[in-house]
Amino acid sequence: MSRSRVCVVGSGGREHALCLALARTADVVATPGNAGMAALLGGGAITTTAAPPEEVEADLYVIGPEVPLVAGLADRLRALGRRVVGPGADGARLEGSKAFMKEVLVAAGVPTARYRVCERFAEAQAFLRGLRGPWVVKADGLASGKGVLVAATLEEAEQDAASKLSGALGDAGRQVVVEEGLAGPECSLLVLCDGATVVPMVPAQDSKRIFDGDRGPNTGGMGAYAPLAQLDDAAVDDLVERMVRPVVHELRRRGIEYRGVLYAGLMLTDEGPRVLEFNVRFGDPEAQVVLPLLGEDPFEVLAAVAQGSLGSAVPSGRLQPTRAGAVCVVMAAEGYPEAPRSGDPIEGLGPDGQLADPVPGVTVVHAGTARPYGSGPFLVAGGRVLGVTAVASSVAEARQRAYAAVDRITWRGAQWRRDIASAPAEAVT
Repeated sequence: MSRSRVCVVGSGGREHALCLALARTADVVATPGNAGMAALLGGGAITTTAAPPEEVEADLYVIGPEVPLVAGLADRLRALGRRVVGPGADGARLEGSKAFMKEVLVAAGVPTARYRVCERFAEAQAFLRGLRGPWVVKADGLASGKGVLVAATLEEAEQDAASKLSGALGDAGRQVVVEEGLAGPECSLLVLCDGATVVPMVPAQDSKRIFDGDRGPNTGGMGAYAPLAQLDDAAVDDLVERMVRPVVHELRRRGIEYRGVLYAGLMLTDEGPRVLEFNVRFGDPEAQVVLPLLGEDPFEVLAAVAQGSLGSAVPSGRLQPTRAGAVCVVMAAEGYPEAPRSGDPIEGLGPDGQLADPVPGVTVVHAGTARPYGSGPFLVAGGRVLGVTAVASSVAEARQRAYAAVDRITWRGAQWRRDIASAPAEAVT
């Protein structure tokens, strides 16, 4: 029996993780892919192409990044009769515009931080001065995960709002969303949605700041772990009912059929959970820890999302994880996130892009590497370079394996956090 063929759109660590998961049961072609995606770990089932997704023949299309989703790639593929995991441009506005996302949350009755959408600095300044710190300033549009500032001082918040509104982030900052700061552990809750049925994946937690102890500027993500043992099935069900399902209903009320991954970034405050943001795709690096724990056939589950049959594919309404824990540690380039250095050779990887000296249960996911001649060493070619992901019988064991693997990889100026999964989220009541 021939294997199905999947087209994965994207070139980062999230897309590499998707390729590896889908290659368990399907042949995968990534466009444009990256230097690590054709690794031997995929058993020869992963290839890359420079062709645009519209020109790739496949049984299923999975769109990884937010930019093509906001630009309407899923709509164009569906117009060609393709099965697609990813919302159309209308649903992708949840991530493409933070102002729109807040509007939907309010209409759906989902709790979130107090906020105001501002187009002029005077308006932003007045609202900021009416808040108790910390202060949060978000660019309305897409900014590669770097459009959010959590400021410890009012002066810092005002300076950031002025900078964004004056064009520092281009069109992304034409307006800003100013919010009150919230306190509590964060949770990344990714759910699959076929337009009506919602099925949660295992909850995860990522670390956005560049330095240990959540210090320094925000990044695209420096590591993640899953699951959060403190969120049992009942707690996850409650979060879905209160935070996610009302959003899906509100989208349907507006005529938007959402088929794809809906990623709720939550803050578990003392007053109850609050939505920080919604993303319209797998998180990165959350995908690196959630996908390896998926017990079901990834192709079958994602195909059900695309064709509106998720309820039949997962009749229990719950996915069954296969292992007890996964941890991903992101290794970044010198100078990241402001000015990452590129071109340095990476030591410790074999010809297949995996560890030359393997650690059990560890996979190296490529995010920002290059191999100019198709052979020889991998080179640093991005800010976030590698995601070192370990799976084990517990989060603690997975963490130990991940850091043992990180110690076997080197390049000039490599940096990574040393506290990923060291302080699990507090219990939720």
